[in-house]
Amino acid sequence: MSKTNAGNFFEDFQIGQVIKHPTPRTVTAGDQALYTALYGSRFAVQSSDAFAKSLGYAHAPADDLLTFHVVFGKTVPDISLNAVANLGYAGGRFLAPVYPGDTLSTVSEVIGKKENSNGKTGVVYVRSTGYSDDGTEVLDYVRWVMVKKRDIASPPPDALVPDLPAAIDPQALGNAVPLLDTAHWDNDLSGSPFRFDDYEIGEKIDHVDGMTVEEAEHQMATRLYQNTAKVHFNLHTESASRFGKRLIYGGHVISLARALSFNGLANAFHVAGINGGRHVAPLFAGDTVYAWSEVLDKAEIDGRSDVAALRLRLVATKNRACADFPLKDAEGNYEDGVILDFDYWALMPK
Repeated sequence: MSKTNAGNFFEDFQIGQVIKHPTPRTVTAGDQALYTALYGSRFAVQSSDAFAKSLGYAHAPADDLLTFHVVFGKTVPDISLNAVANLGYAGGRFLAPVYPGDTLSTVSEVIGKKENSNGKTGVVYVRSTGYSDDGTEVLDYVRWVMVKKRDIASPPPDALVPDLPAAIDPQALGNAVPLLDTAHWDNDLSGSPFRFDDYEIGEKIDHVDGMTVEEAEHQMATRLYQNTAKVHFNLHTESASRFGKRLIYGGHVISLARALSFNGLANAFHVAGINGGRHVAPLFAGDTVYAWSEVLDKAEIDGRSDVAALRLRLVATKNRACADFPLKDAEGNYEDGVILDFDYWALMPK
């Protein structure tokens, strides 16, 4: 019996299978500082203990996407070590704040699988849940990933594609945010005078700035999350892939786009739910990422007079500025340069 782990292939996954992932990971202030160094995120609640405490937090929480990446990273050796691509997300909920000192672990359940028509790969659907060391659920989400088959001659399984929600009910949002004293929300310090009532459904925002992806930064980021996917690390093997080089982790794109969105959405301080997400095209080192957002919906949250929710579509592009809000052509196909289509709920002070 081999003592090493070559990762699971498509045939290894079974519907209903529950996987408890190694290795627990304690989130530190150093992780938050490195995350800021990698992406330049400037949201005040996650940047300043003083700002967060004035509102009612114990102190500044970890960036929501740092929490997501750490929880996600735990799953990679068991779920996507032999992935061709991570395809999408749905049904994500941030359930409790994560602070430096909290230790995170992840458990996943296989909820669907379907072989692709080429007979060489298949799509596996998993629901992953992140827990803190006291057993509190901090995050759960569904993702689906294309995984290689070990033996292309193996027969296809019965297909099961799970029924996933189009969007998280806004009344299920807000658990990760304590009741806030928004009288102490300082617009000068947060970076914007615009709050919930200042945004309209259908409004589009060009985030203007661009950020070029560096190979070293991406390598550091994926190691920070203990994400061991071969497509991100091993240039020797990926030189023989269809792209001939390493792929940038999709979560890296999400964090870059989210950081860029500060310019126009500075008070959208908390990612509360992930409705859906799709990595439309690959990103590589040397490409420059731009982003724009559309307000898809607005919602009050029962029992919350302090914050409300914006449903936002965050679109990222590579090597293409977003003043014209690129998305899809007349035939419904994504335009050249679009790399991410991400639908999420963000909380904003009222």
